Amino acid sequence: MRRSPILALLGASLILTLGSCARTTDNFTPRISVTDTGATRNANGFLVQGYVLDDTGVTDIQVDGKSIPIQPGSRKIARFQFQAVLSTPTGQYAITARDAAGNEAKLVLPVSVDPTRPTVKVTRFERSGNVIRVSGVASDNVRVAQVSVDGNRLNITPGASVEFYAETTGIWADIVVTDTAGNTTNLRAR
Repeated sequence: MRRSPILALLGASLILTLGSCARTTDNFTPRISVTDTGATRNANGFLVQGYVLDDTGVTDIQVDGKSIPIQPGSRKIARFQFQAVLSTPTGQYAITARDAAGNEAKLVLPVSVDPTRPTVKVTRFERSGNVIRVSGVASDNVRVAQVSVDGNRLNITPGASVEFYAETTGIWADIVVTDTAGNTTNLRAR
């Protein structure tokens, strides 16, 4: 009978000892996030920036199979950047991240270059004393992002073709149209 309590005590201590030595597995795949995509640019070369999130720490980041440096800081939020260069209007980059446990994540990042400037057409120009009323249409092959008249940004809904109206003072109205790639067109309406 004395053996039973001793065996129970040994069994309990063995379970506690083995339980604390149990290995945990890392099932968290790194998460790749691109913060500045360079998705549409007006030049063939541009900078792509982002980070990789992982619970154990990122060990390697590759772009199209070539390792790129991880910026200084935490390996659990590993920041990266690389120079994208396109010889055609569109392309893509394959970003791969690996963590300390060997888990791997992949992200295919499509990018494009838009060298085409937007166009602007004035449909109406009126002058009444010192007040100028101007309306028109701005268009772009991708999307018009912003229209301003005499430095004042107009409230528009971005799109391929955008109608606008503004009132200003002076002799003429300086209209600036910007597309999503940052291309601009300037027009002085008289």
